[in-house]
Amino acid sequence: MPKHRAHPLLGHRLLRGAGAGVLVTALAACGGGSLGGDDGGGGGGGGEEGGTVRVGLVIPQAGVYTPLGEDMQQGWELFLEQNGGELGGYTVETVTADEGEGPDTGVPAVQRLLTEGNVDAMVGIVNSATALGVAEQVTEAQVPLIVANAGAEAVTQDAASDYVWRSSFTNKQVAAAMGEHLAAEGIGPVYVMAPDYAAGQEVVDGFTEAYTAGGGTVAGQALTPFGTTQDFQPFLSAIQPSGAAATFVFYAGGEAVSFVQQYDAFGLKGSVPLYGSGFLTEGSVLDAQGPSAVGVRTTLHYSTEIDNEANAEFVQAYQDAYGELPTTYALQAYDAANVLDRALEEAGGTSGEAIVEGLDAVEEVEDSPRGPWTFTNQTPEQPIYLREVVDEGGTLVNAVVEDLGVYAQP
Repeated sequence: MPKHRAHPLLGHRLLRGAGAGVLVTALAACGGGSLGGDDGGGGGGGGEEGGTVRVGLVIPQAGVYTPLGEDMQQGWELFLEQNGGELGGYTVETVTADEGEGPDTGVPAVQRLLTEGNVDAMVGIVNSATALGVAEQVTEAQVPLIVANAGAEAVTQDAASDYVWRSSFTNKQVAAAMGEHLAAEGIGPVYVMAPDYAAGQEVVDGFTEAYTAGGGTVAGQALTPFGTTQDFQPFLSAIQPSGAAATFVFYAGGEAVSFVQQYDAFGLKGSVPLYGSGFLTEGSVLDAQGPSAVGVRTTLHYSTEIDNEANAEFVQAYQDAYGELPTTYALQAYDAANVLDRALEEAGGTSGEAIVEGLDAVEEVEDSPRGPWTFTNQTPEQPIYLREVVDEGGTLVNAVVEDLGVYAQP
């Protein structure tokens, strides 16, 4: 079975759990900092040379999203290591909070950062419900949050706040790019599938709206029970009778592994090409999918195979540091550090209001490994890439087929 090049030393984590407290001491490379410390908290000297900024890193450290949290932590640490442990001239103290699997653990973790962690800013959050659940709290506390994963549209639309920014993506943004591309290709009727929860529904809507606007037709649609579907055969059996010329799906984690393998085993791969939102083949799932993933095409804002100098340097530095290739989760945290660095440089202080003004002043992030991007409505307007899983000498990679252009949040 081909191996993913990302893990020449370790083999990637798929769904590995790791116990951790809600609030723990930062890693030494990030400058220290924990609850009950004796430094008196953040604030860092209000712009004075040699001051300190205290940042809460909110990531899953237990449960099924632990691999994403590890990738995000590594991306964050790498940027700090490359910049002498500083952002905007301030020494960084990172206080790490365990988001867990969702808002039941993530919201209390953020609350503790706000009440006991004495942080100047926060970065992270995988789960959209967590991001939406803390938006009002961080706004009231005037502590800026840069969301480094959660893709719900409402984070920077209906629930938008001056204090909530995003360095990642939106669910519809990634899916709309594929919808436009397949419509332009005139591929024919497409069958659409996703898990039946908020993110899945947003992806289906984003793809369908873009595909039909471009003249495409939907052959059929299925929303599968989220987190409980192990046998996709009853849903797969509806695809060929629908007359579909292709299938578009959104799955992630263990569901992505099962779906891709069963799609191949059911005999559909050779006759009805499989397309997806990029998380279908991103990171740890690609190893587990094995040869079944070869030929699957997806859209996403990042790939290790993007051909630019910033990405080549990022990939090499990440491999040197961690013995594996970066994922989009690592990239999003790396870029969160990048924009916070720029914001603090502009801010002249570490108050929430000053940092927000600094974020508002960030223009093009020209040195991002994903390619240049800008903030629009406090979320990235960024290039989206068409990727195809290929086997390069026994190594599976998401090769870049085409740069589809720059997309804002729909």
